[in-house]
Formats: sequence, C-alpha cells, structure tokens
Amino acid sequence: METDNNIDNNKVIKYKKNRYFKLTKEIVNYVLFPILILITWELISKLKIVPSILLPSIGDVIKSFISQIKSGQLINDLTTSLIRVFKGYFIAVILGITMGIIMGISEKTNKFFTIVFNGIRQIPPLAWIPLFILWFGIGETSKVIMIAIGAFFSILLNTINGIKNTPKQYLEVAKLYKIKKIDLFKKVYLPSAVPSIFVGLRLGAGSSWMSVVAAEMIASSSGIGYRINDARSLMQPDVVIVGIIVIGTVGILMDTLLRRIAHFASRWERF
Repeated sequence: METDNNIDNNKVIKYKKNRYFKLTKEIVNYVLFPILILITWELISKLKIVPSILLPSIGDVIKSFISQIKSGQLINDLTTSLIRVFKGYFIAVILGITMGIIMGISEKTNKFFTIVFNGIRQIPPLAWIPLFILWFGIGETSKVIMIAIGAFFSILLNTINGIKNTPKQYLEVAKLYKIKKIDLFKKVYLPSAVPSIFVGLRLGAGSSWMSVVAAEMIASSSGIGYRINDARSLMQPDVVIVGIIVIGTVGILMDTLLRRIAHFASRWERF
C-alpha cells in the first residue's frame, strides 16, 4: 500500500512540475518579445541614437501617462472614443448579422445585394470622411456612420460564410423531420454559424476601433485620435506614444473579451 501511495504521489508531483513548466514557458513566450522591444527602445534612448524629440525615453512616456491620468485628459479622450465605437459597432452588429443571415439563407437576396456591397466594400473607410462631413458635418453622426461601415462588412461576410457552411446533412435531416423554418434557423443554421459570426465580430471590433481613431485624427476636436494628432502638431512624441499604447491595449482587451464570449457561446463544439 505504501509503495502504491508513493507511486501516486510521484505522479502527482510530476504532473504539477510539468504543468508549472508549461505555464512558465507559455508566459515567457508571451512576454519575451515585448521585453525585447522595451530593452531595444531604452538602449536607443540612452545611447541617443534617435533624438528624444522623435523617440522619448520610456521614463518620459510613463511620466506623460501618469500626468494625463491625473489631469483626466486620457480618461476623457478614451471615454469619448469608446462611446463612439460602441454606437457604430452596435449598428454594424445589428445590420451585419441580420443581413448576413438573410443573404446566407436566401440565394436571391444574396445576388440582389452582392454587386453593390462588393463595390462599397472596396472603398477604404477614410475615403468616406469628406462625403460624410458634407452630409452630416463634423459632429458625432459622421463618425458613428464611418465606424459602422468599417465594422459592417467583416460581420456581414463572416455571417454569410457561417450560414452557407452549415453541413448539408443537418439540413437534410431537418427537412426529413419537416422542421419549421424558425426552428431550422434556431437549431441548425445559427449553432453552425456562431463560430464564424464571432470571427466577424472580432474583426469588426478591430475595424471599428481603427475607424474611430482615423476619423478623430481628421475631423474631430475630442477623442484619442484627436489627441494624437494634436500632440503631433505640438511636437509631443510622449503623448503620441501614450495614445498609441492605449489604442493597442484597448484593442487587445476588446478582442480578448469577444474571444471569451465566443468560447462560451460555442461551448457545444467541445463535446
């Protein structure tokens, strides 16, 4: 009995060591490249390879970040941008998923909209700004619409793809049992399309975040994009870099949140 207990204890210890090693290796893989970037950045700054007016030191960037937090400037800019993103993204989600489902299920509807949508999809979001300013001015409406357009097509195309890739055998079984159309959608099409829809939602979130920053840099008096552009004109590289880091961080958090929701929403795939 003691021998068996010793063997079991050894297995547990070995398992814990392997798990700890894998976790440590994974953490190192994630942080190694960022650490190398920071070290390189600090060396360039210390050796004055690049003038500080172009590339401030990490210390100066941290001081700028703390200063903007204390003054409330960064929080106000970020809040303004996020509100715009949520408005535009919400519109894109509603329209993108709805149109994607209809176009995925109905071939006639797909053909009806395809040419126009494909044409509009090729136009960069920035190209719409002059027209939106003419139509809606430089207020919130033009920015929200631009964000919605930036996110719409990623959501639309991935929703269509998810619906169209529903396994045919599932549809044949559903027809065999004469399932109602609403039940066919809820029990066959939608569960099959959920992973693809969330890919579109993640891509759309990234596009909407990029769109708001671009719109604010060109036609705005508030928001994080405006702050970056204003700091550029005032030769404040530390403020610019703080803005860039915040944009990247928020983008990662948005993508991580959607990935977690997708993992939960499509949990049936793991069984």
